Amino acid sequence: MQSFRTEIENPVIEKDIIELANKIELFNNGKIDEEKFRSLRLARGVYGQRQEGVQMIRIKLPFGKVKCNQLKRIADVSDEYSRGRLHITTRQDIQIHYVDLNRTPELWAELERDDVTLREACGNTVRNVTASETAGIDINEPFDVSPYADALFRFFLRNPICQEMGRKFKVSFSSSDEDTGLSYMHDLGFIAKIENNVRGFKVMIGGGLGSQPRHADVLYDFLPSDKIIPVMEGVLRIFDRYGERKSRAKARMKFLIKDIGLEAFRELVSAEQNAIEFDVVAINANTFEASKPVSVNMPIVEIKDQIAFSLWKSTNIIPQKQEGYVAIGIKVLLGDFYTDKARLLADLVEKYAAGEIRLTLRQNILIPFVKEDLIPFFYTELDKLGFVEAGYNKAVDITACPGTDTCNLGIASSTGIADELERVIKSEYPQYLENNDLVIKISGCMNACGQHTMANIGFQGMSVRTPNKLVAPALQVLLGGGNLGDGNGVFADKVAKVPSKRGPEALRRILNDFESHAEGKKFVDYYKEKGERYFYDLLNDLQDVTNLTQEDFIDWGTNEAYVKEIGVGECAGVVIDLIATLFLESEEKIENAKVSFGNKVYSNAIYHAYSSLVNSAKALLLADNISTNTQAGIISQFNEFFIESGKIDLGTSFPELIYQINKQAPTEAFAIKYIENARGFLQKVRDFREQETSISNI
Repeated sequence: MQSFRTEIENPVIEKDIIELANKIELFNNGKIDEEKFRSLRLARGVYGQRQEGVQMIRIKLPFGKVKCNQLKRIADVSDEYSRGRLHITTRQDIQIHYVDLNRTPELWAELERDDVTLREACGNTVRNVTASETAGIDINEPFDVSPYADALFRFFLRNPICQEMGRKFKVSFSSSDEDTGLSYMHDLGFIAKIENNVRGFKVMIGGGLGSQPRHADVLYDFLPSDKIIPVMEGVLRIFDRYGERKSRAKARMKFLIKDIGLEAFRELVSAEQNAIEFDVVAINANTFEASKPVSVNMPIVEIKDQIAFSLWKSTNIIPQKQEGYVAIGIKVLLGDFYTDKARLLADLVEKYAAGEIRLTLRQNILIPFVKEDLIPFFYTELDKLGFVEAGYNKAVDITACPGTDTCNLGIASSTGIADELERVIKSEYPQYLENNDLVIKISGCMNACGQHTMANIGFQGMSVRTPNKLVAPALQVLLGGGNLGDGNGVFADKVAKVPSKRGPEALRRILNDFESHAEGKKFVDYYKEKGERYFYDLLNDLQDVTNLTQEDFIDWGTNEAYVKEIGVGECAGVVIDLIATLFLESEEKIENAKVSFGNKVYSNAIYHAYSSLVNSAKALLLADNISTNTQAGIISQFNEFFIESGKIDLGTSFPELIYQINKQAPTEAFAIKYIENARGFLQKVRDFREQETSISNI
């Protein structure tokens, strides 16, 4: 503990890390509830792994930007605490696996030495803010969205309004109408626009993937850039208050929008602005720390294989809006690369480019600000690292989640089948090395971390049972999804379910049919023309499970017989007094309110107090075995069962007491009063609980 207590200069970060270490100790000693501990560690980027006794660590990297010193730091941490492998996610994060839970605080402290955080990389929080990988260099962009993505990330990091929501919340920024940030599938998506010389965004809300994908609605056709933070704060407050909390399957923003309707939601967000401290929050893009290319002498190199070099240039070089510069795309198979290559790449980029890389939504790496004259040199240097495979962001560039390799929820291998499908395309369909209209994505389960539901051709890991009750790995084949631009997209249809070992044959049939009959159409358009039934008939015989061979019972990437299992759970091993734990949390929230008040951040102080009030009410409801759901439901139920019944006297109704938060501006005077209300309420419910307990023990 002492080592990182003294080395972390930022007291807020130090407090975070010490708190994680303390809660790990309480958990190990059986003094904290498993669910509460899980919530805390997830919000600190520590995620349970399929393999028992180890954790996956997710490193939060806003809009995928990684400076060279940060990449080296991440590599050092992976070597010290993990196995030297880095995994790029579809949300522009880096994950490392097989980490000892007890070492996570010191790991986090090491990362913070180069301003890299784990905070809110997982859990029911605002996840990493993603953006177009070409932000700042995109030839079609009206302006660089990076400063705005960065401002949102920093404003909501550690913000009390989004620490314990019903579910995760995902935000994206798109540089242009091409919508490469995929706004239509996010909880909140921003597409850069300019109107009357004012920078702003088209705002999409309520999108999502998973087993029930939903296309986002247009919240605003144009929102000035200085309104995006207040509006997002309003959105999060409403989601926190009214979002589902009992059923995780229905706890996303998309279900809230569906339940109450877009117009009603928009009205709630508008009304909530009365309680938000600032009507506008200006974001000064001119002060944003943008990367600057270095000035270097041109190394002389000789390209031995001009054919390979020409192919690579045709697929992996991206023009920039800055004259004389290009970006270089590195295709990273399944998003996995190793620390030795990471360090050498960081050295190369630091010396010859702009000192940063971008992690992409398709699990790749982009190097911006490479001088055109340096392209041959970069090719030779990247070739030494094995980083010159052609096909960046092309059909051969398949996206896949970790699946059964490490994920608790994986049903079938996604990495194994992805590797095989890439091999099939390279060897049998080499023309697709340069095709960027065909997108193939794979997920190991229905949760769609591999984004298979929005792919032209998607595969979802499943299992299939034979007539004699044997279970084999299988793939759901989905077709026809795609990004149409400007916040519009289409989700793929579930067409057929085939044993996993028939996945390559399914792909061959789809591509052969497309090659023979599409006549130059994009796959999305061709699928729409032919329809689901056409492709069902094309693949139907592959669904037959009466004729499986022994090989069909072995999943891709393994030699062992398939066993369907959801990963090993975690157990605290003891019974915890959950009510006492909730009261303790209410105390902590009041203390956090006092700290924010002392720092004159009155809006945060008020929200901490609000969270304490809700938490305290929930404790008494659970003590009486009253099931709780949304925060609004807790407030209503507490009023019915404890205030209207006369069991507790507040001198007013509970809604009148607590809902001052969205009627009062966050002033110093109101913050003082509201914190005192929370403290007094906690005392009342605690006294009531003690009285009830003592009576029951007589």
